[in-house]
Amino acid sequence: MIRILQQDSRIVKSIFAIIIGLAVVTMVITLVPGIFDNTGSTSDGSVYATVREPGLLGRLGISSLPVKQADVTRLAQMQLQQQKLPPFLLPYMESRAAQSLVQHAMLKQAGDKLGLQVSDADLRRELQTGPFAAYLFPGGKFIGSDAYMNFIQTNFQLTVPEFEEEVKQDMEFNRLQALVAGGVTVPDNAVREQYKVQGTKVKFDYAVVSADDLKSQIKPTDADLQTFFKNNAKRYATAIPETRKIAYIAFDANNLPGGKPQVSDADLQAYYTAHQKDYEVKDQAKVRHILIAVPQGADAKTDAAAKAKAEDILKQIKAGGDFAKLAQANSDDPGSKGTGGELGMLSPGQTVPEFDKAAFSLQPGQTSDLIKTKFGYHILQVEERTKAHTRSLAEVKAEIAPLVEQQKIGATEQGFATSLANDALKIGMERAAAARGLHVTTTDYVAKDGVIAGVADGAALLTGAFGAAKGAAPTSVSTGDGFAVFQVQDVKVAHAPSFDEYKTHLVADYQEQKLPELLQEKLGKLDDRAKVLNDLRKAAAELNVPVKTSELVGRDGQVPDVGAMSGPASVAFTMQKTMISGPVNLGRVGVVMTLLDKQEPSAEEIAKNFELTKDQMLGEQQKEVFEVFVGNLATQYEKAKAVRYLKKPATPGPLGM
Repeated sequence: MIRILQQDSRIVKSIFAIIIGLAVVTMVITLVPGIFDNTGSTSDGSVYATVREPGLLGRLGISSLPVKQADVTRLAQMQLQQQKLPPFLLPYMESRAAQSLVQHAMLKQAGDKLGLQVSDADLRRELQTGPFAAYLFPGGKFIGSDAYMNFIQTNFQLTVPEFEEEVKQDMEFNRLQALVAGGVTVPDNAVREQYKVQGTKVKFDYAVVSADDLKSQIKPTDADLQTFFKNNAKRYATAIPETRKIAYIAFDANNLPGGKPQVSDADLQAYYTAHQKDYEVKDQAKVRHILIAVPQGADAKTDAAAKAKAEDILKQIKAGGDFAKLAQANSDDPGSKGTGGELGMLSPGQTVPEFDKAAFSLQPGQTSDLIKTKFGYHILQVEERTKAHTRSLAEVKAEIAPLVEQQKIGATEQGFATSLANDALKIGMERAAAARGLHVTTTDYVAKDGVIAGVADGAALLTGAFGAAKGAAPTSVSTGDGFAVFQVQDVKVAHAPSFDEYKTHLVADYQEQKLPELLQEKLGKLDDRAKVLNDLRKAAAELNVPVKTSELVGRDGQVPDVGAMSGPASVAFTMQKTMISGPVNLGRVGVVMTLLDKQEPSAEEIAKNFELTKDQMLGEQQKEVFEVFVGNLATQYEKAKAVRYLKKPATPGPLGM
């Protein structure tokens, strides 16, 4: 409920059409090549690009829209999370996000130019009858302003004005799409033929040739492997990775001279003084309320009725009525109604101004008069008040002590490690360690992803060791529970293995290389023999290949070993009964099929699915038409140099970002 009462803040608008729209903006992700070439500079970096309308008004700067850097970054981060991509790809995702937002601006300008803007009345009708009606007007009744705000903030992280503005833009884009592609039609006979294709189902026998089963048949001789090894010399040039022998001295706080450093009162006081702001407590009030909602845009009669109801409840409270019970019975705030109006502890500025003023002017136990906000009429009661203050050192000592201790330990360990490394450079690792009651551990040759025994986390040690030269000065690194001083003793560079030491790997690699050829050969033999015998099962039995039978399946179905019927196996839908397919190579598996049954949809099924199929076909064709429109629009902006980038977009790399 606290979110419902929060003030409207200047949240940078996210692109709501991408979140809730009908994919208007995302139809064409990549703009016409060359449109990124107009690059300038900016002093504060707040604007990524400006999009002006081609023509005089745009050149004069009258019709121009900014694409904000904050919007670009937010959208890129959202796409990174959705696609589960690593953070280092953010620059490339920003480039794609910028393209989408630039398109958004172009389409907005095109819609405005055609007079397709959405009025407040249009918006109200959309919210009452569109896709949000079930949430905002269940049973035709408005859920109330507080619940409306909560719904928006929870699902879209927007304020009410931002949400409504983005719905308007989404409606304008839909109008633009309807205007551009509204004349597209699909002939009825094409719809029927399309569903006839979509609705056809098949049942078939299929003989399965598995690469894994064939692998054991590939038995190369040593001569075969020698030739393979020679021909793939580049492939194996660094097959044996670089390894290093590392000498290190590990220690933790227990090895420090004098043991772990002790924390004094002076240490605690110094930390507290330096971080005193962290222990400031704001003025707070524990509040409960009753809301009698007034819908936005309500007439005077509705407002008066709500006010009268609130006044009656206030009279009951002042006469000794139970606030919590009255809230449960009457409040229109679903977030707090069930708990007797409880909102918990609030801080100044956390709620809308009228509510905020009352909450921090009342004393514990006091009840407000009626408070009017944009949500309706509130009755507020303060239960507790906490004045702003700074928690004393005595109050926070238990929190501070472990932090200070860890800081002291870390600093002491770092100093000890530096001293140890300096001595190791002067007198050697062994003598430096012995002088401190420690010992040197020397690893065997270890790879970069290996394990360092005796330390909690050897990652930093390995990274440091593989970045240091052989015999370089001893260096200290953290090991998670302490430090280590290390020195690289020897390096074995990455190199090609000998034939004998890599023979097992060579067998597996040779088999994998030969498998596709063998799979295709086996499928060809099976197909040829099946057609000679005119019987797939007999041919499969001769070649010792298992045969399976599918269920009656459509194009959207899945078949074991075959996979999706929309893939290469879709050839089954073009076959006639008893017909034997050619070899169908599915990668690690191949099949030969013979059709047992084929059922086309009946006239009744076609009629039943006619409208849905027509809508799908119409949508696809409208999308194609609109894509052409967006492409042409982007070309116009490119020719007019109407997109000015104030930050050079990242160039998509080999990953297709």
